Amino acid sequence: MPFRDHRPETRTLLGAQLVFNIGFYAVVPFLAGAMGTEYGLGAAAIGLVLGARTFSQQGMFLLGGMLADRWGARRAILTGCLVRIVGYATLAAASDFALFLLGAVLTGAGGALFSPALESRLSHADRPAGTTGSGSERGSRRSVFVWLAITGEIGAVLGPVVGSFLLGWGFDAALTMGIGVFAAVTVLLWYLLPAEPEHLPPDREAGVPAAAPSAAGPRWACLRDRRFVVFCALAGMNMLAYNQLYFAVPIELSRRGLDGAWLGALFLLASVLTLLLQLPVSTAGLRMGPGRALAVGFVLEAGAFTLAAVTSMHPGTAPGSMAPLMGTVTVLILGHMLLTPTILSLIPSFVPVHGPASGRGAYYGLAATCGGIAVLAGNAVLGQLLDLTDRHSWWPGTPWVPLSALTLLAAAALPVVLRGHHSDTRPADPSAATGPAGRTR
Repeated sequence: MPFRDHRPETRTLLGAQLVFNIGFYAVVPFLAGAMGTEYGLGAAAIGLVLGARTFSQQGMFLLGGMLADRWGARRAILTGCLVRIVGYATLAAASDFALFLLGAVLTGAGGALFSPALESRLSHADRPAGTTGSGSERGSRRSVFVWLAITGEIGAVLGPVVGSFLLGWGFDAALTMGIGVFAAVTVLLWYLLPAEPEHLPPDREAGVPAAAPSAAGPRWACLRDRRFVVFCALAGMNMLAYNQLYFAVPIELSRRGLDGAWLGALFLLASVLTLLLQLPVSTAGLRMGPGRALAVGFVLEAGAFTLAAVTSMHPGTAPGSMAPLMGTVTVLILGHMLLTPTILSLIPSFVPVHGPASGRGAYYGLAATCGGIAVLAGNAVLGQLLDLTDRHSWWPGTPWVPLSALTLLAAAALPVVLRGHHSDTRPADPSAATGPAGRTR
């Protein structure tokens, strides 16, 4: 569905995602450098601060989603913006390790409150203006999470540009800009984002079977739904795969004896591909249906890791070519573009209807937390394999093999998980079954 045909509430949420990402990427990518050069912190302290920020966000997504269900998505979104403002202000005031650590944790907690609530609210808000949202109409249009991926990626591209410009005045200038951005988002959302209706519309009209209500209530139902937990564990392989842009790909670049400046080119390639191809790729996924889209997406990611494995080189050998890594990133991003909106679009089909707060925030939060756990565990194993491979001169592609195997497992298992729960022949419905979305922070 064209962006202009979405309801004003949906466009407001997508705009908030864009500005939120600009504020994040204008500051956080430069945090490590600022702590080292401007404040003299050591590598161990910097690593702990950055790790605490990631853990506080990924680890608290489930809690953030539960709070969104308890408070309402609007209140959770606004609170997330305020917490991130406090986090940035703490970083601006920091002069020692303790305050940097506190500021980083608050920054992550703000994202953990904001993102699940926004995704939950989007899944309810995704109806074109002036329509009742019939199942036949909604089944033929593109998921709103496609636009979430695009707006998030635009913010991820523009943020570092803004941050680089502001760093000429020092890191505090970037932090001040970030505070201003989040303050503006908070004020605009306060006025533009309506309160949740007393009873959110059920998803029956889309033909999606709702799960049986849980005796533990909507906030804990996601943990008691074994099928959904398995779905999240398998879908988390997508976040693990995408995270290799930041972990394994830079290491592979170094192993090939290529200059670190090429890393920026690979990131730019990923962003350009997302901005240019997200819409046509999502259209292809819509035609495939959710089960086939998940299978094809994970097969593409497995293909990317296989390409990296067969072209990998031991460090210290003759400099390699950039072409294999560019191919790896291209295929990986194509799979990611197919998977992310599809995964997010399927989550509401697992949610039982429980009246005014149907538990979607907790479901989105659990999915994100499972992805974070997959990244933490997967990167730990991959790091060990990289060290062992170089130390014992194993086949240089060895570290990529588990990634290929895990993504192939997800490709085979997810359609089975969906079978009997969500029609495999019907396109993912963006409202009842409506994008790491594009680098949401």
